[in-house]
Amino acid sequence: MHLNRSICWGYEHNCSPIHRYSQPACPDDHRGWVKTKEEQYATFYEQGDFGFVREQRDELKVYCSPKSERDSSLECSDHLRFCRGRNIYIDFRSLAHRREPLRYSMDVLKYGQIGGYCKLNKNLLQSNADQISPLQSWGPEMRHFVGLKSRVGPQANQCDMWIDIPTYIMKLDAYSNMYHHFCDFFNLYAAQHVNMSDHYAFHQDSQIISWENYPYRSNFGLTFDAFTDRPIWNLDNVAGKRICFKNVVFPLLPRMIFGLFYNTPIVWGCENSGLFHAFSRHVLHRLGILERKIGDGKIHVTLLSRETQYRRILNQAELIRALEADKNFMVQKAEYSHSRDFRLQLQQDQWTDIFIGMHGAGLTHLLFLPDWAVVFELYNCGDPNCYRDLARLRGVKYMTWENDNELTPEDEGHHPDMGAHEKFTNYKFSVQEFMRLMRKAAGYVRSHRGWKHLQEKLKAALKHDEF
Repeated sequence: MHLNRSICWGYEHNCSPIHRYSQPACPDDHRGWVKTKEEQYATFYEQGDFGFVREQRDELKVYCSPKSERDSSLECSDHLRFCRGRNIYIDFRSLAHRREPLRYSMDVLKYGQIGGYCKLNKNLLQSNADQISPLQSWGPEMRHFVGLKSRVGPQANQCDMWIDIPTYIMKLDAYSNMYHHFCDFFNLYAAQHVNMSDHYAFHQDSQIISWENYPYRSNFGLTFDAFTDRPIWNLDNVAGKRICFKNVVFPLLPRMIFGLFYNTPIVWGCENSGLFHAFSRHVLHRLGILERKIGDGKIHVTLLSRETQYRRILNQAELIRALEADKNFMVQKAEYSHSRDFRLQLQQDQWTDIFIGMHGAGLTHLLFLPDWAVVFELYNCGDPNCYRDLARLRGVKYMTWENDNELTPEDEGHHPDMGAHEKFTNYKFSVQEFMRLMRKAAGYVRSHRGWKHLQEKLKAALKHDEF
């Protein structure tokens, strides 16, 4: 894609804006405190693009400084949101006697159970251990860091196990939910860019340890294959042992304050983050998901069918029949349950021009749609920003239902604690209004140069066959 041209990610200090991987756009008006188009663009780049990575890299400070190359070291960004260390000691012996679930626990380590042979800046550590929350920072763990009196290494008496391959220690969000689990994967990828100064930053010969004692099982788990060739460990794999790490990274976390992408504040009017685009391409490439290489003149539609109690499309069959009656569309009903191979789901995404679904985590598939695609959140159920903002970050077109008079809820909705609620009922949609919106979405797809390029390949292939 970028052969024979100068290109850089954007966080490098010698990276010219014209050579950045990222080329976000701000086609709509700015609002709020942002007063100029230049300020709007810069704000988006810092909030949701490689500018966020640059900020984390610029914040890196040495918390524990080595005297020689054989010594330990610890660097972290502000508020201990990202840390990396060399020759780090962690004492997990006390976990051998703990049987309670440790997910989201902030007392896995106690004072002195993590450290290194280096000079610790205690004031810097204390001042940055200010966001003590399970998924916001590494403060709950790093506040216990101490300077040791002897070197950490493969021959050290204090090590029961020496891990010499790069190790990523992760605190995971809800990994049965695609939206929340991909916060984990995305922030791991962003953290690899923060850690880019190390030669192993994107190497797959690495170990990932989940900071909990649950066995890791997730339908989305094959995504880890984009980051490691090894099985995922958890705290049970290290419980009862003193572990020494040659190189260890504590990545960015899924629920950081003003983080990516769960709590991301996005300036109005901008779209197409290069960081999100690169993440999408990185995962698809590493997992061997084939991109669509040629068009067939049809608009390919994937309709995500929910089998849950709520947010089902009551007249789904009727909407599908209407689409099938229009020869411009090719329709695939998808049931992305946990029993369906996630790799096959990602492959289906590559053949999708318009992705339709009710409000829900399955819309996270928009991350892996082609650049020209439209994600049609059929009804946002009173939550208008979640997937609209994610679509803006990824750079795909977002649409949702426009006329509430043209849909019929089954009832008022029955939240278990909050009474009537739009997310806790099912809906019937006007077929005529649905098709109007679908033709609008198709018009966007057809106007995109990426989709046009596919069709040009088709014409070239047909012309070649004629000869």
